[in-house]
Amino acid sequence: MNITSSYKVRLRQLVLFVISVVMIYPVIWWLGASFKSNEELSLPGLFPSKWMWSNFTDGWHAIPGHSFTDFYINNAKLEAGILVTTVLSCSLVAFGFARLHFPLQKFWFSLLMMTLMLPSQVTIIPQYALFHHLGWVNTYLPFIVPHSLAGGAGGSFFVFLLIQFIRGIPRELDESAKMDGCSWFGIYWRIVLPLTKPALVTVLIYCFLWNWDDFFGHLLYINSVDKYTVGLALRMFNDSQSAQAWGQLLAMGLVSVIPSAILFFMAQKHFVEGVATTGIKG
Repeated sequence: MNITSSYKVRLRQLVLFVISVVMIYPVIWWLGASFKSNEELSLPGLFPSKWMWSNFTDGWHAIPGHSFTDFYINNAKLEAGILVTTVLSCSLVAFGFARLHFPLQKFWFSLLMMTLMLPSQVTIIPQYALFHHLGWVNTYLPFIVPHSLAGGAGGSFFVFLLIQFIRGIPRELDESAKMDGCSWFGIYWRIVLPLTKPALVTVLIYCFLWNWDDFFGHLLYINSVDKYTVGLALRMFNDSQSAQAWGQLLAMGLVSVIPSAILFFMAQKHFVEGVATTGIKG
């Protein structure tokens, strides 16, 4: 019986290993192709016979007048503004729904949940018309301002996630703070916000990944090369040379996913904790 169970476990592990190799194969090919020359890309084999380390250095400076350092700085500025405003606005709105009582609370909460089912394609044209009328096109304001109002990409989802977490925090803490003369904003800032750290980390990870990969939004609102993000730089890189250096393009594409991967693995513990706790608290 034990021998049979051992064989089943080993067979299951073997199947999972094979599936994992199949799933990760495109990433391995991508890694090897980033070191290949154009001639070797058409040849079979995962890794090159001659490693082209220059793909990374040449690709970094391939766009005339700019380097990818400029585009990473632009991305960092945009992400910093979005992350700070998202955490503050979404946590504040979630605190209001989870702790306060106000007229038509259920109606506004239902309206918030309905926006989760609203396709983003429906709002593209009216949003662009509004931002163009305000003179925000070719700036980062179309991304930062909606997030400062608990909107933007995933705003309603972040609010819902934080509401579920805050509802699991004992209300006795609020009552104790009131007895000490603390205001509602003081309760939010000094008590609730520090206790929602796992959920806030989850919000930060999702927000960072979604906005880092938001190629269409960046393409729609950013027109100046000086304000281009990494995704837009890769598109321009594709058109910057008559003879396309695919190795350099793949190398820069590989470098572009490193920040997201580093953030996820560094915050993975808090991410899992945030998802688990918001799932069991209601």
